[in-house]
Amino acid sequence: MESLYAITTGVLTACGLYLTLRGRTFPVVVGLTLLSYAVNLFLFSMGGLTTDGAAIVDGGGPYADPLPQALVLTAIVIGFAMTAFVVILAMRARSEVGNDHVDGRSHDEEERS
Repeated sequence: MESLYAITTGVLTACGLYLTLRGRTFPVVVGLTLLSYAVNLFLFSMGGLTTDGAAIVDGGGPYADPLPQALVLTAIVIGFAMTAFVVILAMRARSEVGNDHVDGRSHDEEERS
């Protein structure tokens, strides 16, 4: 189970970094979203992966740590708000600049330089 989480976190991180380094705004937004998913998986796995643990400690026996779950829930809400903000920011930049390149340069300007 831990190896599956580690592989999934690594794949999400690699794909997120690749998309973040692209030149257009939509892949950058998707890459940042994938990176936030990777961070959420990492935070969740830091609490220990117990499959049959109780949510409340009632003595002996395994229990599930509620702190990573609370951190992930908070990170999901913050990530959703930031994704909405970045999408609106990208839409506004597209309407003002006229293209969706991250640096604001068009394809014609790249060929000239």
